[in-house]
Parts: sequence; structure tokens; C-alpha cells
Amino acid sequence: MIKVAQCWDDGVLNDIRLTDLCRKYNAKATFNLNPALHLANKRITDGWQFRDTGYYPGKLAWNEVKSVYEGFDVASHTMCHCNAGDVDDQVFLTEAVGAKMILEDLFQKECTGFAWPCGKYTPKTVDLLQAAGFTYGRTVKNTDRVSGFEHPMILHSSCHFLNPNFWDAFETAKNTDGIFYFWGHSYEMMDDEMLWQEFENKLQRLSENPEVQWISTTELVK
Repeated sequence: MIKVAQCWDDGVLNDIRLTDLCRKYNAKATFNLNPALHLANKRITDGWQFRDTGYYPGKLAWNEVKSVYEGFDVASHTMCHCNAGDVDDQVFLTEAVGAKMILEDLFQKECTGFAWPCGKYTPKTVDLLQAAGFTYGRTVKNTDRVSGFEHPMILHSSCHFLNPNFWDAFETAKNTDGIFYFWGHSYEMMDDEMLWQEFENKLQRLSENPEVQWISTTELVK
């Protein structure tokens, strides 16, 4: 048996297609959101460009967030995607907890997960967020043993979903602690049908593997 978890950042428009795929294959997932970066009743379709590709990820309208992520876990990614260490620690704490409270109010369930924007954290913010009730904080670093974390607020994943060694990382996880955890941004697939098909193939292969058990990131740290 191998437990598999996945999480996705930023609440972008591509998540509509991604959540549909996850539902198709009964794959659990956690979505890390920034409530203050969504307009109330309008999608954002311009702004930041992904790596000078000419592709604009866009953002969901806030009034569609609940329906898009219904049935999945959501987690705080701060209100405005600010980085630990770049702002005052108390400001960062307010950003992290503010997103937590808004998500709990919207989805009417506890939200104790966190993803560090850009993977940045400091010893002080680690302690502050744990004291505020967060149960884990995902970084952007990789590890061969996900369960070997020294601190739950410094939780590394197995790999990024586009890692060319994705299946090697899966086999390594299977042969170590039996936990495979990947992450990413759905906008990284842009409108590239080949990338979307490759990802769907991964979901299908994982879901059809009788040894795979999908879990949420919260379940992972429990």
C-alpha cells in the first residue's frame, strides 16, 4: 500500500479543469488559496504572465470558489501571497490566519493546512503559525521520505508534478515510508493539451493502481 497526496497553489482558472479530472478519478487534493487576490464577482483574465510564455493564468471569481473546490480540502496560502521574511512576522501571521478564517467561513469546515508562498519560511513564522493552529506548512523542497519531517510546519513533498522523474520518485516513496506527495500549479499546464493529457495519464495510472490510497495532506501529517 502507498498513500498518495497532492496539492495545488493559487486558485487559478485552470483549477476548474483540474478539479474535474480529480473528480473523474476520485483523487483527493488540497488547494492552497489567497482570498484577497480574487475579485468578488468577476474572473481575472490578465495581469501576471507565466514565464514570458504569453499565457495569463487568471484567477477564479470569489463567488465561484466554493463550487469549484467543493469536496476537496482547501488551505491557507496567505491573503495576498506574501513571503515569510519579506514582511514583518506579525503581518505575515495576520495574512496566514486571515486566509484561514475566510476559508473556514466559506466552506464551513476547519482549515488547518498551509502552503508557504514561494516556499519561504523563517524559524519565527514556523512557530507563530503552529501556535495559531496550523497543522502543517508545505515547502517547495523535495524529500525521499515525506514522513521524516522534523517539524510539521516544514513539510517537504516527494516532487513537483512536472518532475521528469515523477515515477522514479513514486517508486522511491513506495519503498521507503509508503507516502508519495506531489504539488504544483495547474497554470503550468497552460492550454497545452499534451501536458494535460500527460497529467491525466498520471491520475489514471495512480487511481487504477490497487496499492494506491488517495489521502489529503492533512491526513498525511496525522
